[in-house]
Parts: sequence; C-alpha cells; structure tokens
Amino acid sequence: MAVVERTDKDGAATLILNRPDKLNALNVEMFVELDAHVKAIAAATDKVGLVIVRGAGRCFSAGHDLSDIAAGEKLPEPFYQSKVIERLAGLPQPVISAVHGHCYTGALELALAGDIVFAAEGARMADTHAKWALTPVWGMSQRLPRRVGTYRAREMMFTCRTIQGPEAASIGLADFCVPDAEFDARLDKLAADILANSWFSHRANKALVTDTDGMTQSQGLAHEIFRGQGRGPDMEARIAGFQNKTVKQA
Repeated sequence: MAVVERTDKDGAATLILNRPDKLNALNVEMFVELDAHVKAIAAATDKVGLVIVRGAGRCFSAGHDLSDIAAGEKLPEPFYQSKVIERLAGLPQPVISAVHGHCYTGALELALAGDIVFAAEGARMADTHAKWALTPVWGMSQRLPRRVGTYRAREMMFTCRTIQGPEAASIGLADFCVPDAEFDARLDKLAADILANSWFSHRANKALVTDTDGMTQSQGLAHEIFRGQGRGPDMEARIAGFQNKTVKQA
C-alpha cells in the first residue's frame, strides 16, 4: 500500500499522506514516495494546475515519526526530508496544504511549504521541537516567521502550545478556517476557483513572488518589469471569452 497516494481531478493533483493507523506520522518511506510525486508533478505543468497536500483519516499528520528517529533513520542523502519539502514548496504550480486534525512540528513544517494553508476549525497546529530538545531542520525557523511574524513565531516555538483553526486564521498561520463538516466541499470550491484562472499566470506570479523575496522594493519592481513572463498563451482566448460572456479555460 502506498503511504502517499495521488489522485487527479480536473487539473488538481491531490497528494494524500496515507498512514492513518499511525496518524500519518512522517517516516522516510513517506518522504521517498512524496518526492517521487513532486518530481513527476513538476514536469507536468500542462496537465496539473494545482497541488493539494492532505492527510487520510483523522488528521493531516501527527508529525515526524519519533520511532523512526529513535531507531536511527536511514536517509537516501543528508538532510533528505528538508530537500523534499523545499522541492514541494518550489513546485511551479500553486500548492494548498489542507489541514484537519493534528498538524504538529514536522507536519507543520510540511504544511508551511504550501502557498495556501486551508484549515478546518478542528485543526490543531503546534511547533513542539523544544519539548524533545530538538531544533528545526525542515524549515520551521524560516517559514513560520514569514507566516506569523518574528515575535509570534518565537512565542509558538518557546511555549510549544497548540493553536486551533480559528486562531491559526487570525494570526495568519492559516489563510482559511472552515467548519469541519464543510472542509471537503469548501476545499473543492477553492480548488475550482484557482483552476478556473490562468495556469500560466499562477506559475508566473508564483515565480515572481518567490524570486523577489528578500529584494528591496526597487529591486523587486525592476525584476517584475524586466524578468516577468508577460502575457500567457491563453490571454486572447480569455479576453474574447469575457467579451462573449463565455470565459474559457485554456
């Protein structure tokens, strides 16, 4: 049985963390399968316009499998998990992390690789590195402050407290928080809204935001003007469709 399953629908590729009996705890096997999917999706921009990462069963993921750590993980290469997470974050397509139930520490680092964090009200997120005398190597110290601000990130890291969906949305840790009973339907609606827009623009805009991160405003503006990708191949069809009141997906 695959520990990361992929399903495709209407241009969205959904990657499902699939160890529900272990609360989708992240082990090396899971990262190997996730990596293979991410590499395949990166090369399929004509068929995949959006990526969704979510968990099977009761939660997104309880975090890094501590039994794997205790047993001594055998990694394909040094810092392998952080490289896989970075490849996920670097996909040309938009990435949604769909979080329900537990999402702790390593799982939160994985979720933070998404461009959009979509949370259920019952989602429970925390950084518990300090509980185990650990420090992050999967991106927490970089992505969490960019999400919630430096001092909120420090507070989360120092207290290791659990943050539920509504608070996550209020502090910017999540972009959406929806009732648990509406989670799947609202996620489908968000995916459809994104996929209805130009996939070319999504890729180009994501690249602009990523490439200019850390630049001064003047540097970023110059990059936008001179290194942006301009008009997409679907522009004329979209404008014509709007004028005819029949907007088409290209």
